[in-house]
Amino acid sequence: MRNRVGVLGSGVVGRALADGFLKHGYQVKVGTRQPGNLQDWLAEAGESASLGSFEDAARFGDVAVLAVKGSAAEFVLDLAGAANLHGKTVIDTCNPISSDPPENGVLRYFTSQNSSLMERLQAKYSRVRFVKAFNSVGSELMVDPDFKETPTMFICGNSDEAKGEVKAILKQFGWDCADMGAAEAARPIEMLAVLWCIPGFLRHEWKHAFKLLK
Repeated sequence: MRNRVGVLGSGVVGRALADGFLKHGYQVKVGTRQPGNLQDWLAEAGESASLGSFEDAARFGDVAVLAVKGSAAEFVLDLAGAANLHGKTVIDTCNPISSDPPENGVLRYFTSQNSSLMERLQAKYSRVRFVKAFNSVGSELMVDPDFKETPTMFICGNSDEAKGEVKAILKQFGWDCADMGAAEAARPIEMLAVLWCIPGFLRHEWKHAFKLLK
């Protein structure tokens, strides 16, 4: 398995997944515009971790992780340089959350019901192999989630090879994987984040995940 990962984004999701990849033996470069804010993280992360620009991280990774606000996704990918991601698997963790506040615990999205953020990204960056994953659970549960049963991560994407890479990563990270098909499936998968967040907004309950029963 290829073991160099470029993480585009240094927020809580980016750091959580960077830590997860480091824990599982990968080399990680985090792309950020604020490297000064990550010096403590870098000191603790060890010699397999490094920092750089978004372009540096995109060029470094055999696989990349897009871990930014949905509204900033295209901007960050432009900074990273599409040519640096051509033919690579990019794990898209983003959700198209709007700036409007939730309504009775229900997030508002800037996409319509019949579209998704990942479809937009796939259309614009056609030579990048996007796979939607990690968008429907909180950052604290993304790596080695501790439940009585193994939770399910729903994924989708147009490349079976890319999805195979992500499935292997998810297995390492303690997840069952449910492949929902091509990029259009990002529409319901992105909406899972809305459902996941409702107990948190209404009752401050954030320690849960989805499970597909067969």
